[in-house]
Amino acid sequence: MNAVVVGEPVVAFDGVGMRFGRGPEILRDVSFAIEPRSFQFLTGPSGAGKTTLLRLVLAALRPTRGHIRLFGQGASRISGGALTDVRRRTGIVFQDFRLLDHLSVYQNVALPLVVRGRDEAGYRAEVIELLQWVGLGGQLDRLPPILSGGEKQRVAIARALIARPELILADEPTGNVDPHLAERLLHLFIELNRLGTSVVIATHDLALMDQVEARRLILSDGLLFVDEGAS
Repeated sequence: MNAVVVGEPVVAFDGVGMRFGRGPEILRDVSFAIEPRSFQFLTGPSGAGKTTLLRLVLAALRPTRGHIRLFGQGASRISGGALTDVRRRTGIVFQDFRLLDHLSVYQNVALPLVVRGRDEAGYRAEVIELLQWVGLGGQLDRLPPILSGGEKQRVAIARALIARPELILADEPTGNVDPHLAERLLHLFIELNRLGTSVVIATHDLALMDQVEARRLILSDGLLFVDEGAS
């Protein structure tokens, strides 16, 4: 794994604006940084631009204006192998899970390692250990269609973590689960952060955010405001 330079943010936005076509700017003059080993919520009303901002962090979109640095590299210059490296250093948890229904729980979680050409003998124990950590150690051979929403979300989290990313982006990860399970998932992310991974959870769930003192990146009318929380 490539190390982040000491003092270098994992992600830095400077005066970023984003529009699609000739439409109005969805994001305007957005500036913030995500530090190594940090934990923050990204919040705002539906349609505020949370998913667009996450796609910019993933380098899946390029900004209309302004500058973005990802792991110390200017996003506008990242391409080819460097772009692949940036994305491998970032894990993403989607609200709609995006699991492959014909693959077992174990196979879904192992997929990022299979794509990289890793030999199963070298990762099997790691996948099983991670599934045990998220509470699915007894579900390795089950298929996604017979899992509950909470189980699917935990599989998605495990899949995002298996490559040991430096940054995790979670897009409404508790949107499809009950409050009790949402709290459990939140504590998984908190524990992950304690192990050294930077975490960004996009959510509009105020009750979830109130459970932990953490920095909040608040999107409103295309602008971003930072609430550092208790210090």
